[in-house]
Amino acid sequence: MMSMIPYTIDNHKVIGIHVTLPKTNLLAFSTDIGYIMCGALDIQLLNEKLASREIVAARAVGVRTLDELLEAPIESSTVSAEKLGIHPGVSGRDALRLMLSAQSQV
Repeated sequence: MMSMIPYTIDNHKVIGIHVTLPKTNLLAFSTDIGYIMCGALDIQLLNEKLASREIVAARAVGVRTLDELLEAPIESSTVSAEKLGIHPGVSGRDALRLMLSAQSQV
């Protein structure tokens, strides 16, 4: 099953995505310029094989719900996300805030 749930972060809409799979869940939040995701996200692949795309993405590990993803510290992020200030230790919510701030400057 897949759920798409609108969330509001500082008066901006983001989409929470929850995909239920056998023995695991995929969790993500998406903005217009990037996303955060659970531990299934392969940051190394994005940085190495897809570097030319300059994907803004970050991952948090050990989360089981969308609410946990918002509060969890970022474990790793892409080079493009780091340029926005999204580094390990930043909460998922703050990572989204940084994406939304950059989005409004575009």
